[in-house]
Amino acid sequence: MNEIHTETATLAMGCFWGPEALFGSLPGVVRTRTGYAGGTSSEPTYRRMGDHTETVEVDFDPAVLSYEDLLNVFWDHHRPENINGYKGRQYQSMLLYRSLEQKEMIGRVLQKRGAAGKGEPATEIHRFAVFYAAEERHQKYYLKRHSHAVERLLTLYPSIAEMDRSTLAARLNGLAKGYANRSGVLEEINRWPLPEEERERIMACVRSIRW
Repeated sequence: MNEIHTETATLAMGCFWGPEALFGSLPGVVRTRTGYAGGTSSEPTYRRMGDHTETVEVDFDPAVLSYEDLLNVFWDHHRPENINGYKGRQYQSMLLYRSLEQKEMIGRVLQKRGAAGKGEPATEIHRFAVFYAAEERHQKYYLKRHSHAVERLLTLYPSIAEMDRSTLAARLNGLAKGYANRSGVLEEINRWPLPEEERERIMACVRSIRW
């Protein structure tokens, strides 16, 4: 799946664990990662975030899933003015556009949503500057709560880092959070442009996981 042309969406909608699982569950998303962005502090960490916000980067295949689709998922799944009761810079609703095309699409989607009576969301919109990846324990958080799943996946990947970067881990993180189900994930894997033997090996691994 490395030959797929991807684009990247950078967004924030509260604690980054849930959004990573949400977007990771979507067919067309190739990989996800959590991190910190939107601020000016250098080298932020979870304990010393400074003025940054918990953020998710989503690499997606625009031939399958459009940026417009991602924007609608983004706004349909959180309340920017009050993200699950959280306040403060750490949990700001934010979109960081990476191109003029993304900026224009954000404007068009806002116009459509406004015309549908959905109002003006309290989402900050800025040009992307820099993204700092979060610590390993914050990547694929829900998947890693299932030790047997991680154990089985490490039969496919040489390291936790490689697992975290995989499309499969993105889907199973979404499954662990409840945004997907195993049968749907298996059906999608069976359509992946991989040799049949490799697809079968991946599906066998998924079937063997005890959740």
